[in-house]
Amino acid sequence: MATELTVVTFPRLFAELGALSQAKGSRALKSIALIAEAQAKRNASTGAHKYGTPTPARPGTGPARISGNLVRSITHSDVTLTGFGMMEVKVGTGVGFMPTYGKSRTPANKYGYYLETGLRNGETYPFLKPAVLFACGFPADGIFRAAFGTAWKTSF
Repeated sequence: MATELTVVTFPRLFAELGALSQAKGSRALKSIALIAEAQAKRNASTGAHKYGTPTPARPGTGPARISGNLVRSITHSDVTLTGFGMMEVKVGTGVGFMPTYGKSRTPANKYGYYLETGLRNGETYPFLKPAVLFACGFPADGIFRAAFGTAWKTSF
C-alpha cells in the first residue's frame, strides 16, 4: 500500500527518518569511540618501567607504562547533539587521575596532553591521535555500513 505524500505525511515521515538516523548514528559513534579508547589504552602501554628509570618507548611511539595511571584515565564521553543536528563523542584522558609516585603532581590529563603534543625536550609520545585515526579508518567504515547499509561511504 503506497503512502501519498501530503502536507501532513511528508513532515511526519521525515521526522521519523531523522529520529531513526540519529539513533543509528549515535550507536555507531559510540562503537567507534570504544574502539578508539581501547586502541589508545594499548598505545599508552609501549613497554613498562619503574619511575626514575629510562623509558623503553621511542619518540613518535606511545609512552611506556609507569604506574598505569594514564591508561586508567583514558575514557570517552556520551554521544551528544551539537548545533545543526550534528553529533559528537570525545575520547581522551579523564580528569582527577593523579600519579602515586614521585614529587610531580601532574594530573594524567595534563601529562597525556604533554605526551601527545611534546615534552620540554620536544619529543612526542602520541597515543590518542593514532588511536582515533585507526578507529576512523576500516572499523568506522564497517560500523557505518552495518548501521546505514552497504552504500555508505565514509570520508574521514
